[in-house]
Amino acid sequence: MPNITRITGFILMGFSDVPELQTVCGLFFLVMYLAVIMSNSLIITLITLDLKLQTPMYFFLKNLSLLDVFFISVPIPNFFINSITHNSSISILGCALQLFLMTSFASGEVFVLTAMSYDRYVAICCPLHYEAIMNSGNCVLMVGVSWATGLLFGTVYTVGTFSMPFCGSNMIPQFFCDVPSLLRISCSETLVVIYTSLGIGVCLGVSCFICVVISYFYIFSTVLKIPTTKGQSKAFATCLPHLSVFSVFIVTACFIYLKPPSDVPSISDRLFSVLHTVLPPALNPVIYSLRNTDVKCALKRLQQNLCPGGLLHVTVQNIYPWFCGSHYTNKFCNF
Repeated sequence: MPNITRITGFILMGFSDVPELQTVCGLFFLVMYLAVIMSNSLIITLITLDLKLQTPMYFFLKNLSLLDVFFISVPIPNFFINSITHNSSISILGCALQLFLMTSFASGEVFVLTAMSYDRYVAICCPLHYEAIMNSGNCVLMVGVSWATGLLFGTVYTVGTFSMPFCGSNMIPQFFCDVPSLLRISCSETLVVIYTSLGIGVCLGVSCFICVVISYFYIFSTVLKIPTTKGQSKAFATCLPHLSVFSVFIVTACFIYLKPPSDVPSISDRLFSVLHTVLPPALNPVIYSLRNTDVKCALKRLQQNLCPGGLLHVTVQNIYPWFCGSHYTNKFCNF
């Protein structure tokens, strides 16, 4: 047998070999990260504190925001620290933990988005039975299954990946540990375990996708029967953002994990990794909550309770100018 060098750690190459450019990338991702954390934390706080937001839809949105916070908190802070210290090494244990957490939270997010599509289906197609079907017990059960299935899949995927020996180059051409990059440096002759894990993931993803497609088929069929254009527009405005975010999340995940690993990584691999990691957590609060009338009103109520003088109003208005302007509060919020 030829002599091989076993790998004891990895080097995350990031986006550039130039230290200054790597630092700029790290600062850019830090700004994006802080914006995502602030917006999702605001949504979580509002839904937790405001009694008028204690509904199934906002319960799912709260869990989606939690998953977004956890998901983006795995790779971005580590990448920022690496870009500042110019030390991009990561141990095998750290890489395995990173892969486990990202896979678990991403899988959980897919299942929560699927549960949200079912919630929209019941609300539009079976409005008279909505409260009976989407009761608190069923909502907690669906969210619990989503989190548990995500953690289970993350465990299977990580064990399958790190059951292989790694040898040769320890360079990972990404800013986090991902399976395609690890497959490139695997010296295992058989990849039965990882392909089995991948097959399980594909089956679960396809099942979720079919459920979402079926839900929206019935939703759109029902919406088109609404006699008024205003009613149709309102229903489409509720459903289309969810479908678009779900599609972006699934398409980017498929490109990353289902694309055959190549010997030479391309810039598109890193681009889709960024889109999959940063874009959904950044868009979810804006699409689902921050432009939502109920959330705007809840924010104004929280502002009045915490700071009657309006300091919080000024701060939030600077961050999200569409929140608290008189045009919106007069139009949507009556207290």
